[in-house]
Amino acid sequence: MGFVMNEYIKHMRKLIGHERLQIVGASVIIHKNGKLLLQKRRDNGCWGYHGGGVELGENVEEAAKRELTEETGLTAKTIELLGVFSGKEGFFTYPNGDLVSIVDVVYLCDDFSGEMMTCTSETTDLRWFDIDSLPDNLSPPVKPALAKCVEILKDRLTAE
Repeated sequence: MGFVMNEYIKHMRKLIGHERLQIVGASVIIHKNGKLLLQKRRDNGCWGYHGGGVELGENVEEAAKRELTEETGLTAKTIELLGVFSGKEGFFTYPNGDLVSIVDVVYLCDDFSGEMMTCTSETTDLRWFDIDSLPDNLSPPVKPALAKCVEILKDRLTAE
């Protein structure tokens, strides 16, 4: 999950400083033929999927699609709910010291179009990884969703 502060979070940070803030994330994991498209985050140098904070009043599914386009240049045509990931595994400290508790609504997508951008204001690389050989340096908050994603995709590939 990428992180560029939306206006609401900026306002809350002025009030609470670096204290833990609960945020709702909306994310999309792109997959095709047993591979996942992951991005290398600019802020912590770790790999993760595509997502970010939901704006006040924004539909979560639309936020996930917006974040995907902002971070990759790709447009999701249809997305499928993978799950909602929360709890202490979502505790994270950003490099600037901001503490968060992330509630991440994560979608799967294999129906997408567009021209990939490998480098954006939030990412330094975009790369396909086989589900059996994901990189070691995954951003901590994405690990539970990626584990569930890999499990589901392996089941689907076995059923084909």
